[in-house]
Amino acid sequence: MNILPRYCESPFHYERRKTREVKVGPIGIGGDNPIRIQSMTTSDTKNTEATVREVLDIVKAGCEIVRITAPTVDDANNLRNIRDELRKRGCNAPLVADIHFLPKAAMAAVEFVEKIRVNPGNYADKKKFAVREYTDAQYQEEIERIEAAFTPLVLRCKELGRAMRIGTNHGSLSDRIMNRYGDTPLGMVESALEFVRICGKNDFHQIVLSMKASNPRVMIQAYRLLASRLGELGLDYPFHLGVTEAGDGEDGRIKSAIGIGALLEDGIGDTIRVSLTEDSVNEIPVCQEIVRPYHVPVNLRQTSLMIPFSISEKRNPFAYSRRKTSEVRLGDLSIGGENTICVEIPVLMSRNGQGAEAIRAITSRTEIVAEVIQLEARNPEDCCQAGELIAQFPSDLFSVNIGFQPGLLDAVSTCRLHKLIFEASNAWSAAHFQKLARQAQQNDFAVQCNAPVGQFKKLKEFLAAAMRENLARILVGIGFESGVSPLVAHRMLAAFLDSENSPFPIHLQEMGSHRSDLESLIETSKLFGALLCDGIGDSVQVGDGSHPVAATQLAYNILQATGNRITKTEYVSCPSCGRTLFHLQTVTDRIKKRTAHLKGVKIGIMGCIVNGPGEMADADFGYVGGAPGKVNLYVGRECVQYHVPEDEAEQRLIELIKSRGKWHEPPAP
Repeated sequence: MNILPRYCESPFHYERRKTREVKVGPIGIGGDNPIRIQSMTTSDTKNTEATVREVLDIVKAGCEIVRITAPTVDDANNLRNIRDELRKRGCNAPLVADIHFLPKAAMAAVEFVEKIRVNPGNYADKKKFAVREYTDAQYQEEIERIEAAFTPLVLRCKELGRAMRIGTNHGSLSDRIMNRYGDTPLGMVESALEFVRICGKNDFHQIVLSMKASNPRVMIQAYRLLASRLGELGLDYPFHLGVTEAGDGEDGRIKSAIGIGALLEDGIGDTIRVSLTEDSVNEIPVCQEIVRPYHVPVNLRQTSLMIPFSISEKRNPFAYSRRKTSEVRLGDLSIGGENTICVEIPVLMSRNGQGAEAIRAITSRTEIVAEVIQLEARNPEDCCQAGELIAQFPSDLFSVNIGFQPGLLDAVSTCRLHKLIFEASNAWSAAHFQKLARQAQQNDFAVQCNAPVGQFKKLKEFLAAAMRENLARILVGIGFESGVSPLVAHRMLAAFLDSENSPFPIHLQEMGSHRSDLESLIETSKLFGALLCDGIGDSVQVGDGSHPVAATQLAYNILQATGNRITKTEYVSCPSCGRTLFHLQTVTDRIKKRTAHLKGVKIGIMGCIVNGPGEMADADFGYVGGAPGKVNLYVGRECVQYHVPEDEAEQRLIELIKSRGKWHEPPAP
């Protein structure tokens, strides 16, 4: 029985977490309000006109709440001019002052904005990465010191009717938290609760909480743990969601979709920001696509399908552990067990040679290749064509999907396939299952049964027949569903198999079509990323076969973002903001061009010191703005070169990578 504390109403049924409403000016967060969209300006806060122009642009694009950094008292005081100019131009979007380190800046900014964001890891604190043990008395002294510094802001927010976000960052936990709880989701939660208690002590409850991290897996665990902890305490504050330092391009969108989307599927989250190393206006369409499915009426998101069995989960939602499965052999490839998650890509067959061209395209590269090619057969002629394609590429691994048609068993049995896929339905009888199992044994191929939740009884019937025929090379996937989300369906499948003591590998696959490329990227990343972060899934299948090369790339990028498979250089880069000490997008692009061939190397590119050393703590190397025109270079958390002139820093980073034995020359074009 699962005795872990509850973090959502049900992992098998969508229901949004119930929270109080927090008003940010005219905008409500939480309660019955829609999920709100936020962004942050990249302009220098002291440049009133540039900041106002940027705010107007992102509000026009659909941003509802705008955050502006206030790193100094002068920046904070200029928020008055920014606010007044915006109101003069008819823009009433609520403004949020982003505060780090300086209580004086917070006390100045609170006069001019609707909301204050404080980071409990560095508010009135200087992060030193100090290693020391705190006695209980010393720890309490630290809490009292922070309370003395934080209480005036709490009281002023209460007096003025301002809201507050207590925003924990994985990369900037205080030394006291690090030394007592470590660099963990639990430490992130406790960091926020220190400040929540001070607010409660002063009867101030206009609070929004966040648990941001650049690692989606850590971020998901921290928010779930916070939701569970608040539930135990009887607190109902809304959550702001975000994957910080997500990066740019497809990678930044994938990471954001995984972390934010997984939590929204759990009913967790009331406002979001996508942090891209790009112009802030580019964040808004991504936010809109992520929240779109959750703006439909609640009754349309309810699971209408009755679960045909008693079900409970074995997974721990607060810590990563890959689901234990048996190992299934496909040619020279093994799936499940301790093996790396593999990539399977469908290819559309055609008699004009396009199918063969697609197979060559997705199996010709050295690093990122589809390991299994899936062909779909709807009639005997398709089976013949599949056999012809398989014969052209004898060194590759192939699966053939015959869907709901047991009548194709004889036609497909002549193909030298490695896996046969079928869709569980009433079309399949016990005799068909027995015939399939015998053919698999005789012809040495594995069998994958795709079963919708409503056909789990048929899946159970197939597994029983397979066991009678001693067929152990079995994989399981989800068939086409209606009335239940794909994420929930895959969770149900894992729970069902575990309840049946059937440790077969699970094949993750999309279901349904998408309206746009962005929707496809977001929904695929959310589905696969959320499941992989929970340890569910042993192979993945992206796309419908129409764009196999792009689908292969997306599959590997999702595996990299979830930490399951590293196939390229990893970058942790923050979004631009007014604190950034160099042009982040340009620098990031230049560094990527010179280091993108360093598979397995992780590089942090940070505009300032606020989250830099901590957020890139597990990076091999770091490039961090230290002062105007100066860059600090890191190895892990250690700064090894201070105040390097910016025009030298890129080359010095390359030399640093070489000195640590992580460099190799890029391949010839």
